[in-house]
Amino acid sequence: MEFSIKTLSPGKAKTGCLVLGVYRGARGAELTRAAQLADRAARGALREALGDVSGKTGSTLLLRRVPGLAAERILLVGLGERKEFAEAAYRDAVRGAANALKDLGAKDAAVFFAELKAGARPPAWNLRHLVLGMREAFYRFDQLKTQKKSPAPALASVTIAAAATAPLREALREAVATADGAALARTLGNLPSNICTPAYLAEEARKLARQFKLAIEVLERRDMEKLGMGALVSVTRGSRQPPKLIVLKYSGGARGRKPVAFVGKGITFDTGGISLKPSGEMDEMKFDMSGAGSVLGALRALAAMRAPVNVVGIIPACENMPGGAASKPGDIVTTLSGQTVEILNTDAEGRLILCDALTYAARFDPEAVVDIATLTGACVIALGHVATGLFANDQTLADEIREAAGDAWDRVWQMPLWEDYQEQLRSNFADMANIGGRPAGSVTAACFLSRFAKKLRWAHLDIAGTAWKSGREKGSTGRPVPLLVRFVLRHAGKK
Repeated sequence: MEFSIKTLSPGKAKTGCLVLGVYRGARGAELTRAAQLADRAARGALREALGDVSGKTGSTLLLRRVPGLAAERILLVGLGERKEFAEAAYRDAVRGAANALKDLGAKDAAVFFAELKAGARPPAWNLRHLVLGMREAFYRFDQLKTQKKSPAPALASVTIAAAATAPLREALREAVATADGAALARTLGNLPSNICTPAYLAEEARKLARQFKLAIEVLERRDMEKLGMGALVSVTRGSRQPPKLIVLKYSGGARGRKPVAFVGKGITFDTGGISLKPSGEMDEMKFDMSGAGSVLGALRALAAMRAPVNVVGIIPACENMPGGAASKPGDIVTTLSGQTVEILNTDAEGRLILCDALTYAARFDPEAVVDIATLTGACVIALGHVATGLFANDQTLADEIREAAGDAWDRVWQMPLWEDYQEQLRSNFADMANIGGRPAGSVTAACFLSRFAKKLRWAHLDIAGTAWKSGREKGSTGRPVPLLVRFVLRHAGKK
């Protein structure tokens, strides 16, 4: 799907579908400014149809061949109450329009949403979320099906009705690149673990490196052992799939400027190891590499838009399987940092691969480090499936991420990282245990990681509740690619 920006007249726009907004008012539906212009050209035909429009956010009404309008179809989209119209309502309206367009035979559409006032957001915000919302709605993962349930939507191009100013052109480049990055993350997450192995992730990283001329290095098991990554290697012992430590660099910023480092958890399947998980919904543990997918997606987006930033992505990738050689509860391993860890639960493996990756990240002298991981079920209990858990040892960095998350509408909630919780990680036999018990499980997991980030400006994103959906809508969400992209751009001064 291609997007473009063009100044259009609602009455004269020749398009397969003209998309206009309608507010819900006290006396019935109210047309937006663009819809009023179209209604004038149609001699009141749109206003006559308002009796069939609820104005409820995301609701739609399709009109065909309206006299006086050049468009083949008119799609009226409910925006809700004008005085309550803000970011969430705008995104719901985009989603409603996109879902309606999927079912039409229109090959192109013109959307008059850029002028809408979504709270205090500028038109560039509207444009970014229009593109991301449309691309998300049209995303399909059916490449492994031999029989498609329905043909692909016909819509091939979308014109955003607005003056093509420099800020809007830049917003469009960012939005398209971010959508491509999020789609990559979704596809990697949706692939089954017999296809998306650690080696597969490494090859996807190599493809990105070739396509966008990125620097890449892939460390093998012997490299990790030689370095002393005892925690990471311990997780891989029960699997026949060889582990990979993927290092991908994008250098679009000033030479010599310190990079931002993203560290993504890449457990391509998590059985829990010897501490075996319950069988129910274990298939969803293919999504345990969503942190890795989001890092690859974010780097793809930044490289595609040629962002003026330096970023290094570090992905420890492996499986966590039971077996005769697997790590056992009670084993003690030595990490790359030299600290020792007593493994009380082999299902707390994400922190074991991340701790060595965080230590490894320090060699790039990063300006800031953000790790992204489907780390704890406890975070899902705390925050559900709406907000990502945010932990940080630097409040300025945490504030930057929170602001970027709000801008991307890929929201986070900051959780405590107090010293009081560290006591739960006490071990009688090693420097620390890898779990801290049931209370505050997401917090103690972050506290564990913080012990390996003391010399770094570091933040941790627990995406266990936001990386994928279950049930009928089961599938990867591509989060937090939009957040990561917005964070890096804002950090570089591109607000």
